[in-house]
Parts: sequence; structure tokens; C-alpha cells
Amino acid sequence: MDDIKKHKDIPLKLSNITQQSLPVLLVDDEEHILLSYRATLRSAGVEHVLTINDSRQVLPLLEKKEVSLIVMDLVMPHLAGIELLSKIKFDFPHIPVIVMTALNEVEKAVECMRSGALDYLVKPVEENRFISAVMRLAELRVLGDEITSLKQHLLSDRLENEDNFSSIVTNSRKMRAVFHYIEAVSGSQKPVIITGETGVGKELIVKSIHRSSGLKGEFVGVNVAGLDDNILSDTLFGHKKGAFTGADKDRDGLVAYASGGTLFLDEIGDLNEPSQVKLLRLLEEKMYYPIGSDIPVKSSARIIASTNRDLLRMISEGKFRNDLYYRLHTHHIHIPPLRERAEDIPLLLDHFLEEASLSLKKNKPVPPRELMTLLSNYYFPGNTRELQAMVYDAVALHKSGTISMKNFNKLVAEENLSASSGSLSSDRSDNFTFNLSGRFPTLKEAQHYLTAEALKRSNGNQGIAASLLGITRYTLNKRLIRKKNG
Repeated sequence: MDDIKKHKDIPLKLSNITQQSLPVLLVDDEEHILLSYRATLRSAGVEHVLTINDSRQVLPLLEKKEVSLIVMDLVMPHLAGIELLSKIKFDFPHIPVIVMTALNEVEKAVECMRSGALDYLVKPVEENRFISAVMRLAELRVLGDEITSLKQHLLSDRLENEDNFSSIVTNSRKMRAVFHYIEAVSGSQKPVIITGETGVGKELIVKSIHRSSGLKGEFVGVNVAGLDDNILSDTLFGHKKGAFTGADKDRDGLVAYASGGTLFLDEIGDLNEPSQVKLLRLLEEKMYYPIGSDIPVKSSARIIASTNRDLLRMISEGKFRNDLYYRLHTHHIHIPPLRERAEDIPLLLDHFLEEASLSLKKNKPVPPRELMTLLSNYYFPGNTRELQAMVYDAVALHKSGTISMKNFNKLVAEENLSASSGSLSSDRSDNFTFNLSGRFPTLKEAQHYLTAEALKRSNGNQGIAASLLGITRYTLNKRLIRKKNG
């Protein structure tokens, strides 16, 4: 079967539920069957397995304890299987049920499926078939729980734990939506891919995911950009003594250090083809090989990756593996750029002024009112990180009182001048419209339009307008005089 992986002596694995705290419940009146299938599940990596040999005990147990799914016999004394199935689906409809019985009758199978069973297995069940059935329903349960959790979070703005996001300064509804999504999927052990432009704060989001997940292991991060295949393998998987020249002792890799925790792979779009294959194997099989070893090691680290690249375009160009993309893409978080959450700029400005002042041992300066006008009209190609750098530079040069606009104007003007020497990106060029009855504007008309628009956005402040246009205030003033004189 495609969803069952074998390799030498590696046991079949249920990677999606091995780390779940909810147990699998086995119900059968024959003790030896319970022991046999519990051993099968445990050999596949499922540690939490409950067994009941009296069907009357099932409903009282479910009222006290949550389980991930139920595998139950049909022919049992006291409370018949079909009756028990109906009661379970009435009182606990969210729990998936597999019926496993010696009755090989189509009518009975149909009756069970109509009563709410999601699978019907005939004893004796081949081991792979049994594990495959449990795996499929476990995945359905996890998906169902995530959808339910996501709905609850989206219908309410309340977060379960605000402290998990305390390091992120925001008042944006878009960012709050990201936080709710994080809480909804935090219990999943599936990979997460985080996308967004440079400087939007991807690592802060990753750490929030780790805190929200409640994982007991460490948070371990590595930037994979620029690492060749050999260095990446040694970094992630470690090596055995004598594996290569200089390997004078065993060394664990970052995957081992992140055991039971989170492994963060930054700049995943920069991985070369051989490294992509090795990462795919780690994601699919939850196994890896240290360099110089032919004995696989089991991984219990949750994988989170991030990139500022367009992975779909890289796939079309043959630079990124399609199968790796979809393995990583189980949960996808896109962080909006700063220009799409302008309401965060005043908060971030105040935060960075405070942070920079403490770092540089200076009194916190007061920002002039026109500074917000400038920043709210700026494109911020470097996002939050660029704003932080701007503030630190300005505070470093600041003496006392109100912080100077000079440095901010200079940086904005330099960036706009740099951008004007190239071509506009599509999302920037879409904002330029001319009400000229559909005809193409002349250069003079475009210049007048842009000058007027810059003055409008800057509330008539010529210094800010000049910065937005990427020219000096003197040049802008000359253009205004020339226009006024006809």
C-alpha cells in the first residue's frame, strides 16, 4: 500500500498519531485478540492503547476519558456490538469507529456502516490492513479536530493563550487571524510552511507555534541557505565516528537535539536537489540516517519551514520538488507585509524607540507628528526589520527631545530612488492609475500626477513628498515653482 512504508527491519508506523496523547481503544471479549492487536499497534509506534473486554464498560469510560478512535468487535456478550455502535455514534459522534468481526456478511457490513462505522474488517485481519485502517481514521480524526478548533477560533477573537504571542507587536486583524490559525493547528504534528517577504517576522511566528504546541522538547533552528548537501546532512543528521576524515567521535545532529520539540528550517527554498530528497525522506518516514551509519534513527521532531520565495514558481522551473512542497504544505501560514497592516506602524515605532533607547542607554525620544505620515506612505520593502533598522539608526544619532526627521527622510528617499532605477513590482505598479479617459499619459502629465499625489499623501509636507518621490526637497520646490509659472 502507498500509505504504508517499509524499509529493512523498520516497523510500520502511524506517524500521525504516535505523538498524540489520545489513546486508541480496542474492544473485544476475547483477551488474546486484545493482546495481539495492542502489540501490533505498539510495534507500529502507537504507545497509548486501551483495551476493554466487557462491552458494558465502554460508554462509562468514554464519559470520563477521550480516545482518538475505537476498534470494536461485533459479536460480544452483554451489550451487542451493533447496539454499542449506535450508542457511541449518538453520544460521541466525533469518535471514529472500526468494526472488526469474524462475520463476513455483506448485509451486516452495510448495517454497521449505516449505524456510523467508518470501516469494517473481517477477522483474521492481515497486519498491514489493520494498521492502514487505523492510520486512515486517525488522520480523519486529527483533521476533524483541527477544522472544529479552527471554526471555534475564527468565530471568536479570544485566544486561548495570549502570552504565546506576546513577542509579536501587532494590532492587525490579519495577524490576529494568523494567531487563531496557529492555535487551531498547534496540536498537530504535521509540518508547517511559513511564507512571507523578508523581514516580516517569520521566526517570531515559528516560536509562537512552538510555544502553542506545548511540546516538551527544544526549539532548534537552522538557516539552510548556502549549505551544501554534505554539510546539511551532518548538521541535521549528525555522524558516526570514522564516517569521514576528522570525525573522531559520534555527533548528534539538530534533528536529535530537537527530539520531542520543533526543528525550524529557515530559507527552505534555497535547498539543493539532493538535500530536498533527504528532507522528503525525513518527513515521509520520520526516520533518518546519521552519516556513516546504516541503522535508521527515529525522529520525533515537528518540522517547520519558512521561505520568502515563490515555491510554486520554483516547482514550475524545476528548482523545487513538487512532492516536498506538498509534504511541507499540510499547514500553511502566510504573514502579510507591513504595508498591508499599516495600523501596526505606530505600535512598532513606539516599541522600537523604546527598545533602541534601552539598548543604546539613551532617553526615549519623542517622534514628530509628520513621521507617521511619512512611514504610513512608505512601501517598506524590508518590512518590520527595515523599520527597526531605521529607528535604531535614528536613535543612535539622536541627542535629545524630538527625534529628527532627517534620517528617516534620507532612508526613504534613498530606497525610492533605488526602486525608481529598476522596474516596479506588479503589486506596486497596480496602484498607479490615471484618470485620463483611457489614453496613455504623457511624461509631463505623469510627473504632475505623481507630484500632486505625493503632496496629498504627505498632507502638503514638501519634505515628506520629496522623500516619497525619491528626489530632494530643492528639486521638488523647483518643479512646483515651474508648474505655478506655467
